Amino acid sequence: MNHFGAESDHPGEECGICGIYGAPDAAVLIGQGLFSMQHRGQEGAGISVSDGSRIHSHKGLGLVSQVFKRDSVWDVLKGDIGIGHVRYSTTGSTRVTNVQPLVVELADGIWGIAHNGNLTNARELRHQYQEGGSIFQTSTDSEILLHLLADPAHRSSPNRVASALQKLRGAFSFLIMTRNCLMGARDPLGFRPLSIGRLGDAYVLASETCALAQIGATFERDVEPGELVIIDENGLHSRSFVESPPERLASCIFEHVYFARPDSILFGECVHEVRTKLGKRLAVEHPVDADIVVPIPDSGNSAALGYANEAGLPLNYGFVRNHYVGRTFIMPEQTSRSSSNDMKLSVARSVVNGKRVIVIDDSIIRGTTAKRRIQALRDQGATEVHMRISCPPTMHPCFFGIDFPTSDELIASNKTHDEIAEWLGCDTLGYLSIDGLLASVDKPDDFCTACFSGDYPMPIDLTQTKESLESPSDLLNFDEAPESTTTQ
Repeated sequence: MNHFGAESDHPGEECGICGIYGAPDAAVLIGQGLFSMQHRGQEGAGISVSDGSRIHSHKGLGLVSQVFKRDSVWDVLKGDIGIGHVRYSTTGSTRVTNVQPLVVELADGIWGIAHNGNLTNARELRHQYQEGGSIFQTSTDSEILLHLLADPAHRSSPNRVASALQKLRGAFSFLIMTRNCLMGARDPLGFRPLSIGRLGDAYVLASETCALAQIGATFERDVEPGELVIIDENGLHSRSFVESPPERLASCIFEHVYFARPDSILFGECVHEVRTKLGKRLAVEHPVDADIVVPIPDSGNSAALGYANEAGLPLNYGFVRNHYVGRTFIMPEQTSRSSSNDMKLSVARSVVNGKRVIVIDDSIIRGTTAKRRIQALRDQGATEVHMRISCPPTMHPCFFGIDFPTSDELIASNKTHDEIAEWLGCDTLGYLSIDGLLASVDKPDDFCTACFSGDYPMPIDLTQTKESLESPSDLLNFDEAPESTTTQ
């Protein structure tokens, strides 16, 4: 099931993870952290906590506020160690068994995992284990790590988790828990973020620093690419699981362009400040005579501020967002989803009527929503509409944790610049260059730009899709209620 495009003309979200060690109310704190990262995944949510002898879990489809709406759920989730997850499916269908954390009992005890990213060798590893008789309970790539941890070849290793992580390829930030331990790991190229914070004597791990701030934790540092941090009764200690350090990093530049919350510190930089720089550079590369600059809220706000400041033009809010429109993927018909899309933003006629408008957005993927919004500006009296995008044309699918469509569905892969502008109905169209994008971050050589350039930082299987690990029964549509479990 592909949910991309149901909500907006933006890439599908990824996932968000949050873990706590040493806090009596771990589940509540994790819930608050997940709530602050709801933007990273809206299909499902889950929390698992350990009380030292048992692991209690609750997960379901929907927003954090929907999955954990009953007070009785929190009564079950007792423990001082835990991990949580908000999901947008980049591998595996939308069903409750695919919602994380995944918790299993192995030969030596209970293990739980939560994952942000995509494993590019998941299909190969899954096939190997299935050939050996292993049974998979989900259709997510994340489950591969549990089978690696269960494998006697790694279980006998003095550094079992590090040994298992070495077998993985692709993008991953993992949280791993046992009854008495919390671990965090990032892939060697550092695709996805993972930060460490302190809350009194407790440790917190989270995808974004906004989650640390939400629960009152102090940011200490990032988990480094290729690092495994282990938190137990002896405190925090770490080691590298990388056999051969990579020549360069490949952190996801789209985290700064669109995904992360503006108040987060990601890969060492403030997201809002990076987006403001993107907008300033965009104004230098694509100036145009106009009257006002209007952002597409919320992801276009910071870039629009930068563009307006650089261009010396007033910034005004021509689009008004309705924050109370429900999630569109749960609406049963495509017509309902399309209708909801139109309900999310309306145009303030008094702002744009009779004006030459520069409209700023972070990206154009399929273009359908951008086309409607340009027409909405004209319907409310805009005399000219100039579209400016704070990243380069998105021409290639992502295999590292973003639900980009195939190249066939990406408008920039199938139309020329002029054809896109004509189809959208804007007077002019300007994308930020790759050079301009990278000039807006402190360490340009540390970022992956494959979705713009097609230059993937590792060999990939171009045939893999979101449904690559599905069996025919997995693709059936059916409703599932939230579930609570306790693992002895």
